Amino acid sequence: MMRARFERLKFHGLFIKLFVVMVICIVTITVSVVWTNLRMTEQLFLETFSITNSKVIDQIHNNFEAFHYSIVLAANQAQQSGTLKTFLTEAEAPQSIRVMNSYYNMTQQMKRVQSMVDAYSVGVAIVGKNGRSYSGNVNLAKPSALELERSELTAKAKAHPDKLMYQMYRDASGRQFIVATKVLLERTTGQEYGMLYIVIDENDFKPFYTSFTSEGNDVVIMDKSGTVMTSNLPDLTGRRNFALLSYAEEIEDQGLDVKKVQLMGKDQLMLAQYLPSYDFYLVNMIDQQMVLGQMVNTRSVVLICLAIVLVALVVVFLISRKMTRSLTLLARQMSKVTRRNFHNYVNVSGGYEIRELGRAYNYMLDEIHEYVDKLVETQKGQRKAELAALQQQINPHFLYNTLASVKFLVQQDSKDKAVETIHALISLLQNTISNVSETITVEQELANLRAYVFINHIRYGERIRVNYYVAPDCAHYQVPKLMIQPFMENAFFHAFNVKGEGVIHVLVAKEGPKLVCEVADNGDGMDMAAFELEHGTAGRAGRPAYEAADAGAVEVVAGSARAGAGAGSAWASVEAGSVQAGVDAGSARTGAGAASAQAGTEAGGARAGAGAGNTQDGAKFRGSRKLFSGIGVANVNDRIRLLYGEEYGVTIISRLGEGTRVRMTLPLIVAN
Repeated sequence: MMRARFERLKFHGLFIKLFVVMVICIVTITVSVVWTNLRMTEQLFLETFSITNSKVIDQIHNNFEAFHYSIVLAANQAQQSGTLKTFLTEAEAPQSIRVMNSYYNMTQQMKRVQSMVDAYSVGVAIVGKNGRSYSGNVNLAKPSALELERSELTAKAKAHPDKLMYQMYRDASGRQFIVATKVLLERTTGQEYGMLYIVIDENDFKPFYTSFTSEGNDVVIMDKSGTVMTSNLPDLTGRRNFALLSYAEEIEDQGLDVKKVQLMGKDQLMLAQYLPSYDFYLVNMIDQQMVLGQMVNTRSVVLICLAIVLVALVVVFLISRKMTRSLTLLARQMSKVTRRNFHNYVNVSGGYEIRELGRAYNYMLDEIHEYVDKLVETQKGQRKAELAALQQQINPHFLYNTLASVKFLVQQDSKDKAVETIHALISLLQNTISNVSETITVEQELANLRAYVFINHIRYGERIRVNYYVAPDCAHYQVPKLMIQPFMENAFFHAFNVKGEGVIHVLVAKEGPKLVCEVADNGDGMDMAAFELEHGTAGRAGRPAYEAADAGAVEVVAGSARAGAGAGSAWASVEAGSVQAGVDAGSARTGAGAASAQAGTEAGGARAGAGAGNTQDGAKFRGSRKLFSGIGVANVNDRIRLLYGEEYGVTIISRLGEGTRVRMTLPLIVAN
């Protein structure tokens, strides 16, 4: 299952690569654009913030300055009032009328001082060095003049008698006030005669800036010690914040318009301005993430981007699929050419480029098909020419010795045997030289083989017998001409050099859908392992030892390891009625000794009867190579494979001292 899926995906590799690249590009571009827009939005916000909030700071500053101006007017009115000076400096008089007049005049004067700051919810109080005091706007629950006098505010104010100071005061209940303190001094001598306190509740101080604050946009007023005088953030009011003070001082000292800071676990944008009239720092802080979140709806941006990416991916998928579909089909069809399917033409469709590729591919198939047809015809003609040439190359020694044997048979008055020998030679020459057909029937091939064996028996005697086992239903099948004869020839001249005599079996039968021909002998055999080691390849290990001397080596077909099968394993189905089972009738002929003696005379040696002739024949038989023709066993194997395919061919099995077995497999082909 996984392999099938992989094979299908293999043809979609281009589409997958294109789609993945496009997905990466689209996502990258989308993320880059969104990130750039957010950064540009943030930068624009910073620029806008620095401009807008600078104006806000200026407006808050103006509100503070207006309040300060009212405080200054009230302080000046109190400083210049002789009535207040008299009230705060004269000794206590026993006359009640005078005292009452002094209090009345002071009260009227304080009302005029109070009128200077009536626009704000403040309280005015004075304390003289004679111990007298006055607290205005008592109904507002402001701290009294005596309470303020006993606080540390008075000491700090007296340390700077020429300065109007703003300080924080916290009463027993925890309420916080901002108090403007001023030391009242003699104009001529500069001596202190009293204190002026102008008190405003911290909550009444907030309206100066709260209209310019919002969630994430905060204002902080702090003195130079880092104490927060007032803020729209209740948790900061009345506490010291040195980090905030350091940032404010840095902005003021460096003249920065805005600064990014990390405060209270948040990224803040901070503006600061020094208020010299109050000796305060006015600080404006903006929560960067909150404000940007209000300006840019991140969730909406993400959803829109996802929608755009999905639409783009769908479009890219459809376009890429359409563009590569024709190419995928073309690749799938072209891959089948490796299976030798040269008729697998493709449908010309798709874009211009794909159509041109398809046309070129189909044209290439036409050219390949034409070339293959010509090559096949050329090879067929070449094989026929080679076979015809080989058929003309009958070894002259074979003819000389055969004719010499006939001559001696005639001289010995063995005319019948001489006639049979001549008939065998004529039959052999007719079927090898005159007949140029590439294939003949099994019956014709066996007739040639019997003629060849008969001539060898006449020449060399009958110490090597030949038996034929042929299934009756195989005589009409076609086989390559001269297919069995080369193996019979090798068996005659090389298989019995040690043993001296033995039997050669020729077997022909059907085995499933194949025709099997075998030549098996019980001769000397060979050591296959030693042969494989000598030649360095297992692919040729099936050659018999006697074939090593042959110019044409035989290729061994896979599956040759059938050595244990035995010579008769493929012939169990051969019936007793097989054609010519048993010893060839010609092998029982008399006069073999005489013929052998005559053959020995041909070699030039003195013959002394049949016995001497046999000895000379044996030496000649083992040491010489009087072959019938130049057709080697390699030629047989190559011809079979060229004619019928790689699954057919020659397999050779041999064991040292046990003989050799040659097995030829062919298809079942009947002559037309």
